[in-house]
Amino acid sequence: MSKVKIVTDSNSGITQADAEKLGISVLPMPFLIDGKEYFEDINLTQEEFYVHLRGDANVSTSQPAIASVTDLWDELLKDGSEIVHIPMSSGLSESCHTAETLAKEYGGRVQVVDNQRISITQRQSVYDAIHLAEAGKSAAEIKEILLKTKFDSSIYISLDTLKYLKKGGRLTPAAALIGTILRIKPVLQIQGEKLDAFKKVNTLKKAKEVMIAAIAKDFETRFKALVQNGEMQLSVAYTADDTEAKIFAEEIKAAFPEVMFSFIDPLSLSVSCHIGPGALAVACSRIVK
Repeated sequence: MSKVKIVTDSNSGITQADAEKLGISVLPMPFLIDGKEYFEDINLTQEEFYVHLRGDANVSTSQPAIASVTDLWDELLKDGSEIVHIPMSSGLSESCHTAETLAKEYGGRVQVVDNQRISITQRQSVYDAIHLAEAGKSAAEIKEILLKTKFDSSIYISLDTLKYLKKGGRLTPAAALIGTILRIKPVLQIQGEKLDAFKKVNTLKKAKEVMIAAIAKDFETRFKALVQNGEMQLSVAYTADDTEAKIFAEEIKAAFPEVMFSFIDPLSLSVSCHIGPGALAVACSRIVK
């Protein structure tokens, strides 16, 4: 049986150092900052990114160059292995569609998983894929399982500012101005493909209450059976500063003592550039057994 190798991108929040420990490969996502190209976790750290962002630099995201993808695949396939490639959601980046197109030339040896995950839920998909590969599943079988369970996750995100939604064209200047005057802190959600509005509040305390209530509702409805079977896990994410994230993590643990808490992680920079520093998120996702 051929060995299955796992590939993802830095949107998963998995660093190059973590990837080496896990025995997987992580493609660094490229950024253009004032016209200069940077690569996440290669020559652009989280700290450096926020210095640029707070300084009102012109920041935009891109997808990995085709050659960087195929060169990595070619190297990994030399020993007869198969590949499971887990990119960020196709609803948030074209990199997934590009990978799917490229994989057609590999005769089934590369399985691209478009399971609409991003950041901490994408990371969980990678962990699931590693577990499944160790259990002897083929690349095609792993893809099938990850697609079948793709909607078994939720992310809720509170924003500290509307500035970056406005800057990215996702909010009109008038709406941003009104929201700033009223001190609105929107709570957004990712349920599959895209980042969408969820609720509007005006304090961080209320935002956290809304997010905990949203997770509680998910656990009582969509994921009730999974929670009862011990197949759900919780994580907290943040942008720029983990101080509030550590506090929030303890609140999450207290609210859901029966559910495993996995980690506190920085949000992917590809999401962060649209929402800015000071964001706080909670995610739940199924643990594939």
